[in-house]
Amino acid sequence: QVQLVESGGGLVQAGGSLRLSCAASGSIFRGNAMGWYRRAPGKQRELVARVSWYATTTYADSVKGRFTISRDNAENTVYLQMNSLKPEDTAVYYCNTFPSMIVWGQGTQVTVSS
Repeated sequence: QVQLVESGGGLVQAGGSLRLSCAASGSIFRGNAMGWYRRAPGKQRELVARVSWYATTTYADSVKGRFTISRDNAENTVYLQMNSLKPEDTAVYYCNTFPSMIVWGQGTQVTVSS
């Protein structure tokens, strides 16, 4: 069964931090690169960061130096540590494989107030 469950979002002031978690079913996690994506109001979903099975990471320019993606291959979990948050980071955050599958989880809302 394909399953992606995101958690850890919330409301935070600008400059604050949040840590997102995503528990994935083993069938989609094992051996695959994983990514964190976000969809801001009125915008298309975009890739924020991705991590290969061997932990090589890539970031969008807008989050480079502020966000850190990591994974725990034993726990089928991927994380996104978000520091120095800005109001423009407000979005629903999703995890998925990279490239993404058709199936998505429910996402977790991140709201950054100014």
